[in-house]
Amino acid sequence: MPRISAPTVALHRSAQQRALLDAARSLLAETGRPPTFAALAERAGLARPSVYQYFRSAEDLLRAMVEDVFPRWSATVTRAMDDAPDGRGRILAYVRANLELVAEGEHALATALASVGPAGAVAEGSRAMHDELLQPLADTLGTLGVSDVTRSAELINAVVNSGSRMIESGTPLEDVWASVQELVTPFVDRFAPGLAAPADGPPAAGQRA
Repeated sequence: MPRISAPTVALHRSAQQRALLDAARSLLAETGRPPTFAALAERAGLARPSVYQYFRSAEDLLRAMVEDVFPRWSATVTRAMDDAPDGRGRILAYVRANLELVAEGEHALATALASVGPAGAVAEGSRAMHDELLQPLADTLGTLGVSDVTRSAELINAVVNSGSRMIESGTPLEDVWASVQELVTPFVDRFAPGLAAPADGPPAAGQRA
């Protein structure tokens, strides 16, 4: 068993598992393939047998990665929306935060994970992520008085998906963001009149206005 480097065994195991998941994310992003336990152990600086103390099999590892990657995306978007000053800003922050995550490579990682992970776990995780992401957007649209919240949320998400594909194809984030603002802002302004947008849009995800 590796030397304990935390105050308790539980904290030690949590830290080691976090290190293994981060190493697995890095390897998947680099290769697009599921990391082998040998490569994972080398990247994390552990003996190969130690990996089996945390993950029983390659499928177990991938399932843990699904459970780790998708909720982190949702949490990042939710934080960005919570930092916005009003409903109008929350919607634009939702779009901006998603596009920033794509630009940082998180979407490519999630896509790679979906292509190699166990179908059941990935499908379930994807559905949960989709629902988690849309819920705060739908709640905000409802607060603004949008009549068909579900359809409007899906349409805004479609704009996000199109922008994501542009970014992954090489279009700079700020170029995509400028075009997305032109599409989304007039819609939002219909329900939040008098709230003029700053020239450069809402603050970047994670920054307060």
